[in-house]
Amino acid sequence: MDNLALPLSALFGYLLGSIPFGLLLTRLAGLGDIRAIGSGNIGATNVLRTGRKDIALATLLLDGAKAAVALLIARSVFGFDAGLLAGGLAFVGHCFPVWLGFKGGKGVAAFFGLLFAGLWPVGLIAGAVWLAMAGAFRMSSLSSLTAATIAPIAAAALHAEPEAILFCAGLAGLIFFRHKDNIARLLAGAEPKIGQKKPAPKEPAG
Repeated sequence: MDNLALPLSALFGYLLGSIPFGLLLTRLAGLGDIRAIGSGNIGATNVLRTGRKDIALATLLLDGAKAAVALLIARSVFGFDAGLLAGGLAFVGHCFPVWLGFKGGKGVAAFFGLLFAGLWPVGLIAGAVWLAMAGAFRMSSLSSLTAATIAPIAAAALHAEPEAILFCAGLAGLIFFRHKDNIARLLAGAEPKIGQKKPAPKEPAG
C-alpha cells in the first residue's frame, strides 16, 4: 500500500477536483451552459455574471471544499506528503478537467480551500489580502493574483515546512498562468469589475 499511496492520492485528488460544480449547478438552475456566458469560465466569478448570487456562492464553496476534502482525506490516510499531492492534483483537476476537454476554472476557490485545510494561518492572511484588494479595486482577478503572491511569502514567514512553501508557490504559479488573459486586460485597463459582465467583442467595421 505504501507504494500505491502517492499514485492513489494523485488520482483521487484529480478526479475529485475535476468535478465542474459551476457547470452542474447553473444547468440544474436552468441557466444554460455557463461556458456560453461572460468569460466562459466555470468558476464562481463567472457564475456571478448570471445574476444568481446564490448559485455563485454555492459554486465557490463547493469548488473550495472539493480541494480541501482531497487534501484532508489523503493526509489522514497516507500522510502529509500525500495530502499535499492530492490537494495539488485537485487544483489541477479543477483547472484542467478531463470531462471538459481540460478547459476548467481558474483555481481561486480551490486555492483557498487548500490553504484553509492545510495551512489555515496562511489562508487567513491570503483571504484578508483578497478582501482588502476586492474592497479597494473591485477586481476579482487582481485580488486573486495579489493573494496568490502573498501565500508563499506568508508560509515562509510563518516557518512552514519547505514542502508547504513550495506547495503555495506552485499553486500561485498556476493561478498566474490561468489568469494570463486577465493580466493582459489589467495592463490594458480593460478588466471588468466584480459582478460586471465581460464586454462583448466589438463588431468589425464594415
